[in-house]
Amino acid sequence: MELLKISGSPHIHTDNSVKKLMYGVIYAMIPAILVSVYFFGLDAVRVMLISVVACLMIEYLVEKYLIKGNGSITDGSAVITGILLAFNVPSNLPWHIIVIGAIVAIGIAKMSFGGLGKNLFNPALVGRVFLLISFPVQMTSWPVPKPMFAASLTDAITGPTPLGALKEELKKQGATVQKIMEDGISFIQDGEKVVYHIPSTIDQVMGNMGGSLGEVSAIALLIGAAYMLIRKIITWEIPLAYLGTVVVFAGVLWMANPEQFVNPLFHLVTGGLMLGAFFMATDMVSSPMSSKGQLVFGVGLGVLTVLIRVFGAYPEGVSFAILIMNAFVPLIDRGFKPVRFGEVVKIKG
Repeated sequence: MELLKISGSPHIHTDNSVKKLMYGVIYAMIPAILVSVYFFGLDAVRVMLISVVACLMIEYLVEKYLIKGNGSITDGSAVITGILLAFNVPSNLPWHIIVIGAIVAIGIAKMSFGGLGKNLFNPALVGRVFLLISFPVQMTSWPVPKPMFAASLTDAITGPTPLGALKEELKKQGATVQKIMEDGISFIQDGEKVVYHIPSTIDQVMGNMGGSLGEVSAIALLIGAAYMLIRKIITWEIPLAYLGTVVVFAGVLWMANPEQFVNPLFHLVTGGLMLGAFFMATDMVSSPMSSKGQLVFGVGLGVLTVLIRVFGAYPEGVSFAILIMNAFVPLIDRGFKPVRFGEVVKIKG
């Protein structure tokens, strides 16, 4: 009797292929890639090249010598992991730390589970969180954007991110959101007093602010998201539930106490929320399969993100929120399992 073989997810039921979908995601990231290069110059190119090449090499070596698979480095998934890992780190990160992140992302978070379709957690985020815990100083030193290729490794000036600066300043006695926005934040850098002003909403939307490569421009990320939605590479449920929950939760806090809580728009356009909502939370392998499950998944992401940002130790909560909710995906899939074809359903009443 011939055995029925069932492959790992994602399962494609159209004329699309995994390779087409993966390269569609890569195309969608091009606007964000261009913006990161514009603001961080050749350092951005360096980080992305090292990350992508390292991810491809590690996947090739693991497949060839450990798993002995058919060779999946051409399907685009390792390239996506490399770009997303680069999107989640500063542009001045040393090369060896990037390689370590790639080893963790591909070697541990992806290939140790059996490769594409079998990993429980988003590989790029596992690599990012590992680096944040292992190299906290390097992972939180944010170069100040210098448009048109002005930044370099030797003379780049570092500064805080809007989320980090606001969170730290609000801990001080008598500090309010309005005062911080108007007066800026004073701190000592290299023996000199520096005043940091929170970027304007326009700068936040366009990407002219400190942060990791892929989180600085909401406009670029939204362009890529629109492309993926139009091409049906992703669906609307997770991004809408995620962003909508953040708006509602952050909005309630803001209306309750606007002196201590920032408005929802600030949460949307700063940090990695847009990147996470459209490019990482929607990962078809580590997100729920059903529409209802995806909505629950998105709501959970929104609640966790705001809780960590507002009440947690870290100014950013997207990575942790996605990884935590990744762990709940099997349970969500079990609870929102669609009715099987031919199954008898009991109707109450």
